[in-house]
Amino acid sequence: MTTIAVIGDVGGCAEQLARAVAAVEAEDREVVVVQVGDLVDRGPDTPGVLAFVGERLTGRRWVQLAGNHESQYLGAPLFWPKPLADRDADRLRDWWRRERLQVAAAVRTADGEELLLTHAGLSVRAWQELGEPVTAETAAALLNTRPEPLLWQDHGPLWAEAATGLYPGWLDGGRPMPFGQVHGHSAIVDYGRREWRCGERIRARSTVDWYARRTVTRAGGERFVAVDPRHGPRGAAEWAPLVLRDAELLG
Repeated sequence: MTTIAVIGDVGGCAEQLARAVAAVEAEDREVVVVQVGDLVDRGPDTPGVLAFVGERLTGRRWVQLAGNHESQYLGAPLFWPKPLADRDADRLRDWWRRERLQVAAAVRTADGEELLLTHAGLSVRAWQELGEPVTAETAAALLNTRPEPLLWQDHGPLWAEAATGLYPGWLDGGRPMPFGQVHGHSAIVDYGRREWRCGERIRARSTVDWYARRTVTRAGGERFVAVDPRHGPRGAAEWAPLVLRDAELLG
């Protein structure tokens, strides 16, 4: 058992990333960090983010997932108007080639809850294409075989939008979600304006921590935890990683 800290989208905000990691390491020097992707673009210091993560990928206490912004350099089409410098793009490709960059991870909490961690979440359609795995550990293992073209599809685990492509399928499709999920990529609220950005059916099943910039949405007996803090170009002044104490990284 260990402490696992899940860090949402960084988006080029190296200072915010460094502060978050320092805070969780101050509480537990053996903490395992899982970062859910979108390290790059938008913010002021993408090279600094990649350098910071690169120093930690050599050990066993950092699990790095790929986001849709990384996918531009791994096989998906380029969409961001300001491409990375060749050195930074090559660093991402090297991590992908050496499997330092993964698609998914699975965690068991102290309460026995299984959680699948991906960048954007596993939609019903993507789950069906994977063969309907019944555990988070199996789903993560299947996703880490890098099933193409699923990874690059808009309903896939790097691209699904929470309010439109992820939550409604599990709420409306009549299929119980077999395990909980933690994702970044999109949010059902605007943290800056403190406004909801989803329909009433989702809102009625959701709670929000405005300080931590995190939402929880119930889907039957399971839950979605959305951890994208929406840093924007300058970084959020206040936010906090999701910390799971006495948890276990599966697989």
